[in-house]
Amino acid sequence: MDVLEKIQKQVDSAAIVIYMKGTPQFPQCGFSARASQTLASTGVEFAFVNIFEDQEVFQSLPDFADWPTFPQIYFNSELVGGGDIILEMAEQDTLKEAMEEAVEKYNG
Repeated sequence: MDVLEKIQKQVDSAAIVIYMKGTPQFPQCGFSARASQTLASTGVEFAFVNIFEDQEVFQSLPDFADWPTFPQIYFNSELVGGGDIILEMAEQDTLKEAMEEAVEKYNG
């Protein structure tokens, strides 16, 4: 399996996936910390991938979705965006509903 297939399998593995620096419990950058905390604040379950655990994923992910920065958040295998998008959705009170809809569709 090549790295792009591996990434596709990862984004397909859960309704919501965040690629981040570190883990939600031990984030290794401020942007990843804020994004994972914002996702967690909804109470909706999500998966994470620590990009520091796989150099190939770390190097290839920006090309996978044509998004150059981390974190990257996917709902139902589609890129939603980065931490700024998630924070904006939370401020507009649309994040939790979008996450719940993603989970419902995934489990559908």
